[in-house]
Formats: sequence, C-alpha cells, structure tokens
Amino acid sequence: MSTSTESNSGIAASVSGVVDERPGYFGEFGGAYAPEVLMGALGEVEAVYNRLKDDAQFQKELRQLSGEYAGRPSHLTFAPRLTEAWGGAEIWLKREDLNHTGSHKINNALGQALLTVAMGKKRIIAETGAGQHGVASATVAARFGLECTVYMGEEDVRRQKLNVFRMELLGAKVVPVTSGTGTLKDATNEAMRDWSKNVDTTHYIIGSAIGPHPFPTIVRDFQAVIGHEAREQMLERTGALPDAVVACVGGGSNAIGIFHGFLNDESVKIYGSEAGGRGDDLGDNGASVTFGQVGFFHGTKSLYIQHGNGQIENVHSVSAGLDYPGIGPEHAHLAVSGRVDYRRVRDDAALEAFQEISRLEGIIPALESSHSFVLAKQLAKELGRGARVLVCLSGRGDKDVVEVAQLLGREGF
Repeated sequence: MSTSTESNSGIAASVSGVVDERPGYFGEFGGAYAPEVLMGALGEVEAVYNRLKDDAQFQKELRQLSGEYAGRPSHLTFAPRLTEAWGGAEIWLKREDLNHTGSHKINNALGQALLTVAMGKKRIIAETGAGQHGVASATVAARFGLECTVYMGEEDVRRQKLNVFRMELLGAKVVPVTSGTGTLKDATNEAMRDWSKNVDTTHYIIGSAIGPHPFPTIVRDFQAVIGHEAREQMLERTGALPDAVVACVGGGSNAIGIFHGFLNDESVKIYGSEAGGRGDDLGDNGASVTFGQVGFFHGTKSLYIQHGNGQIENVHSVSAGLDYPGIGPEHAHLAVSGRVDYRRVRDDAALEAFQEISRLEGIIPALESSHSFVLAKQLAKELGRGARVLVCLSGRGDKDVVEVAQLLGREGF
C-alpha cells in the first residue's frame, strides 16, 4: 500500500484499560518464561519492587531525583505552527526530550537504579537500540557508583556513534553485538546471557515494556509519570482532555507511560505508531501489531513478527529504537482489546516528519518520535479545528542527525 500510515484497529472492546487476570499478565499476554537460572533473580526483583513501590521514603527519593536530577515535570508545549500547517487541530507536545539525557528513558533508569541499590548489587547491564536507554543507564550508574555494561547491536553502534561515545564518557562499557542483524533484538539476547551468568552481582535494567514479569509492570509504573503529568497539564492549560493521544511504539515504554494517563477516559482516543519500515514484506518492517502473531520471546508472551514455525524474523526500521520484532505484552492486550489503535508509519514518512518538525517548530525530534508526528498530522486533518492532539515527544534527535544527513545524501557525513 502507498499510504504512510495504515490502521490496525483490532477487536472492539470496552475502554476499561488493563486487565490483570493473573500476576504478570495483561489479558492473555505476559508471564515469565525464563530459564531456571533467572527465576530466582526475577523473584527477587519482584519482591523488592513490591516492598518499595508504596514505601514513602522510596517514593520521596525517586521524586527528588526525578525533579532535581532529571528535570521533571517535563513541559507541555503548544505547537502553533504545526497547528496552523496541519489544519487547525491543536497540537500539544509532552516534552520528554527535555529530560536529563534527552529522552523518557531516564524515568525508568532512575527507578531501577534505586532497586539495584536496595538489592545490594553493584553492577547493572542494559540493552539499547537508539542508545537513549544505554545513555540513561550509564548516567544512573555514574550517579550511584555502579559498574555498567551496555549491549548494543553492531548496526546500531554504527548509526548511533554519538550515543556510544556518551555512554563511554559516562564510564560504561559498550559491547557491540555482531550476531543476527546487529540490532536491538540481538543486544537483548546478549544482555539476557550476561544476566544468566551474573545474577548474584548484577541487575538487568530492561529499558522497554518487554521481557519476563515483573519488568513490563515495573517499566510501565516508572514511565506512567508521563501520562499522569500530561493529563493534569492538559486540564490546567486547556480545561479539557485531549481528543487523541499519540506515541511511537517499539517495545513500547514511552507509549505505555503516556497511555496510562488516559486509558480510562472514554472520550480520549489513543494511537500507537509502529515501524512500517520499507514496506509490508516480512523483514522490511517492525510493525508487530499489524503483522505479528502470538508467540514467546525474551521471556514473555506477546505479539511477534515470526515465521509460521515460530522463529522470530529479522525486522527493519530507519529508527534504531523501533527496530524490534515484538511489542510489550500490555500493548498486545490493548491492541487485541481495541482500546488502542496501532498504525504503521513508513521510513520515508518519518524522515519527512523529522525535517518538517525541525523547520516548523525549531525542535529536532528523535526518529522514533518522528513516527508519532506522521500519525498526529493525519489525525489533525481528520479531527479538524477545535480538536486537541497530544503527542509524546519521547526524545530529541541529536543522535539521529548524522544518520539522517547520510540517508538524505548530504556530502561530508
């Protein structure tokens, strides 16, 4: 198909939000399907998190760090020129790009760093695609005096050189992963192997809403600050809730964070933009909701792009952070229930949005976030004047400038 965004509306259902039928499950998705060597570590993480999540001192320390160190609350910004150019629907931006380290990833990294300290462990590991979670993990490791190793696919090391140096500058060891396609899936594989060997001394800070229970819940809870803030800010600034909320979705941490502020608001339509890549053929995209099937990968049951025999397929996206063959289990539930409409956005449309947002608003968005703007533009035209579209600007695009320049054929890059 030739359109840049295409809908996968799912099965109609109520808007009651997430249903936890069993601990660690969201409807039929979730669970902890991990090697026996990791079950004890997963149990430890769950027990410590359950003990601390409602602890007043833990919450106070997290709020203080989030404010004084990370810069929360992040701003809500009205985009006047996008509003005018796109037909009159008001465009509002939740500015996670203004956080310390340049993305939403610091929210989860800070929370899990506190869990690491509480468990008495001295080393953290992380996987990263675009490098933003790697930078956030390296940052909190420096802040708390922890050893840090970050696994990053060889292809992502190439296209995210700036973030690689940032991680090394912060004291982290960056390990390029050469297996598979050298992208996020392969980096996650290696991080899992490391954790299996070093569970006694190491905590794995999973960066997205993926992996075995309790990680999808933990990441969701630490990222839900985005949606809670955005809801309050929209009511304060406009006197009303947005008509539509849009966020990009790879594994889905920024999206699940902002969605959770609005899941129970029936008037708010929620949209996820996933990686449409080069096209609809197997291996040319990372649109896990559109083309995925129910399966098991990286410790959880969710929707994955796979062969008929269950083997996970290689995927593609111009955006390293969306270059993953699956989606978090809570997103899979929201897709199947119909509460969230996930639509795929092609590489070329995301590249065009990257440039358009830069020119019209003086904001260079991450390539991941650029996928959201493509969908927001379409929704603005559909909804028209008087409507309000809220976009999660999950990260800044400094990291992508050289790669985009090369893709656009600019000499000297």
